[in-house]
Amino acid sequence: MGIVRIEERRRLEIEEFRRMLVACAGLNRRKDEEEDLHGGISSTNTSCIDFAQDKVVCVTSGVSFLGLALVNRLLLRGYKVRIIVDNQEDIEKLREMETSGEMRITNNRFKAVMAKLMEVQSLSEAFEGCCGVFHTSSFADPAGLSGYTKSMAEIEVKASENVMKACARTPSVRNCVLTSSLLACIWRDSNLHELSRVVNHECWSDESLCIDKKLWYAFGKLKAEKAAWRIAEEEGLKLTTICPGLITGPEFVHRNSTATIAYIKGAREMYADALLATVDLSKLAYAHVCVFEEMNKTAFGRYICFDHVIEGDDEAEKLAHEVGIPADKICGNASGYIPTGFELSNRKLTCLMSRTLGSCYNEI
Repeated sequence: MGIVRIEERRRLEIEEFRRMLVACAGLNRRKDEEEDLHGGISSTNTSCIDFAQDKVVCVTSGVSFLGLALVNRLLLRGYKVRIIVDNQEDIEKLREMETSGEMRITNNRFKAVMAKLMEVQSLSEAFEGCCGVFHTSSFADPAGLSGYTKSMAEIEVKASENVMKACARTPSVRNCVLTSSLLACIWRDSNLHELSRVVNHECWSDESLCIDKKLWYAFGKLKAEKAAWRIAEEEGLKLTTICPGLITGPEFVHRNSTATIAYIKGAREMYADALLATVDLSKLAYAHVCVFEEMNKTAFGRYICFDHVIEGDDEAEKLAHEVGIPADKICGNASGYIPTGFELSNRKLTCLMSRTLGSCYNEI
């Protein structure tokens, strides 16, 4: 169902692991001037990856589950990373992770910057000097509860608008990658006869359907992505969006609880329609970097990102156990719902990543 073939996936993983080793070896050979987290970004010369040399990128929500994985991936690729935080606790958290080694290879190549996602000017100042921005759209429930409310969806949309406006206002920013969600593609009215059975990057969820079913996470991602595309077109900003399935990885429920619980609302219908898909955190982070690096070449538009579709009650029960919910919340029959078989396709992203690996292999 659109999943990367086993042989191709193995080749991708082996090649990426080799590249990581090369990057780590190159970075570890260099000595950087010591600076604390609040200091300027170091001027390390990263010769092992020429296209990333002297390039600074910014990651919003940089201490989130995806944000941290993306920062680590960027550091390994030789980038200097500016991490957006909005409180002192996040800065302390970054310090602790750097000390403990959780932040992989740093050599003082990342910097925390305090900025507010609700303030365009604050973001523009944080983006100054960056060639690209990764907006990971990660928000925690302000009430400290599991789930995702309509008000959070509105916050997500406003933050997306502000990030796009700040990018357009900042001369150094040329490209932006926004993290949307597969949920922004799959919630469509299955009663429509002309509805395509293949769900790919061209598909959009129906806003009214999301509202009727109170699927606020899907609604928030959908509206935020549409707002980003609208502003990007108005301002002439180069944008790509990545629409991932349910993000999994080490302790994903604990470390990404709000998004996890919110994502699986409506899981019965997704599972019945063969649309309940997951993606490993490390692969998603790599996909972000891959798309970003190709934006001045062939990358454009939207990309669906997943590496597994939940099929069979055994897999559904396993996922339910990991999330900590009753199995029938996923594999039980939705009342009055007639399943429609769909096919997820991530072919656009798979082709891009395959081409990119081939070119990078020759460069290293």
